[in-house]
Amino acid sequence: MQLRAAIPALLALFGCTQASEVTPVQKVIQLMEGMLAKGKEEKHSEQVQFAAFKQFCDDTTVEKKRAIEEANEQIDMLKADIEKCTATAAQLTKEIAEHDEDISVWTGDQKAATKVRDIEKADYGTLHQDYSESVDALQRAIAVLRSQAHDRKQAVSLVQVSALKDLALIPESAKRTLDAFLQQDPEGLEVSAPEAHGYEFQSHGVIEMLEKLQDKFIDERTQLEKEEMNGKHAYDMLMQDLTAQIAQATQDREEKSEAKAKALQAKADAEGDLKDTTDTRDADQKYLDDLSATCEQKASDFESRQQLRAEEIEAINKAIEIISSGAVAGNSDKHLPSLAQQGGSSLAMLRSDTQNKMAQSRVVQFLSTKGRELNSRVLSALAERVSSDPFVKVKKMIKDLIARLMEEANEEAEHKGWCD
Repeated sequence: MQLRAAIPALLALFGCTQASEVTPVQKVIQLMEGMLAKGKEEKHSEQVQFAAFKQFCDDTTVEKKRAIEEANEQIDMLKADIEKCTATAAQLTKEIAEHDEDISVWTGDQKAATKVRDIEKADYGTLHQDYSESVDALQRAIAVLRSQAHDRKQAVSLVQVSALKDLALIPESAKRTLDAFLQQDPEGLEVSAPEAHGYEFQSHGVIEMLEKLQDKFIDERTQLEKEEMNGKHAYDMLMQDLTAQIAQATQDREEKSEAKAKALQAKADAEGDLKDTTDTRDADQKYLDDLSATCEQKASDFESRQQLRAEEIEAINKAIEIISSGAVAGNSDKHLPSLAQQGGSSLAMLRSDTQNKMAQSRVVQFLSTKGRELNSRVLSALAERVSSDPFVKVKKMIKDLIARLMEEANEEAEHKGWCD
């Protein structure tokens, strides 16, 4: 009897473990609704974060593409500058070589002209001296012959006349005439007085010849002086022109050498800039490629996660729908809250608990299946949480105790019946 009296108390105790304000089904529903809200919140948060990341990707991609495009344009300009500087330096090198050749030729012309001029000047000096000496000798000879024509004593020396034969400019015909004239004077120096009146002076023809030679030499000397003056002037003009050409060529060469140095320096600077720009462009291109790959991967991952979260949310909604169905919810609301007051309906309470267990198992199975299909750790974890029950051990202990008490009550009833 004591055992029978204890059974309602144990059943009441078992009912108390589940007769709280929230039923197990409601607790599972609250758990899943909490997970649902958290999933939606995380899905939205991830959308916001991805939107910011996508904006960063778009902005950075535009910036890098613009930088790469500008770098490519700069590279083309630098290559063109390098080609231009190279061509300019080559052209200037050629022109400098031409100036060097011109300067060399003109310097050679100066030396050659100076050498010719020195020869001409020396020849002029010699010839001019010969003309001057010849004119002077002729003047003296003519004076001697004229004085002889007026000296009736015939005592004038003809040495000056004889000296004309030694002059290089005196023609051979004139020298023969002088020899013939000098041979007419047997004494060579003077004539005796008795013969003076009988001697006819024959020097008029010689004097005339010498005067013509004198005039000729004077004219030729004058012409020689003019030619010398013209030659010197031509030489001076040539030297002035050559000097000016050499000076201009030297100046042009120096300017072009300086321009060549600047062109080569500009080429070197452009090559340095080209290397820096190319390295920067390549680095930007690599960064852009890596960024594009990262952004594409993250976008793909985002889409996958969003789809997964959407499917998780759908699965949780379906689980809530399953466990919130009219039959399960109705039985739970009908039986579980009243177990504490209705000890006599303990068996009905046990049946209700069994129904709840079945519903809970269906939800756990559904969540576990979806978790495996979607490879969702969230649904798998939720299935584990739904399957767990903090009162499992207590209820098991109570159930075992009730079963044992029931067995003892049955044995006691059988024993009493046998005794009766």
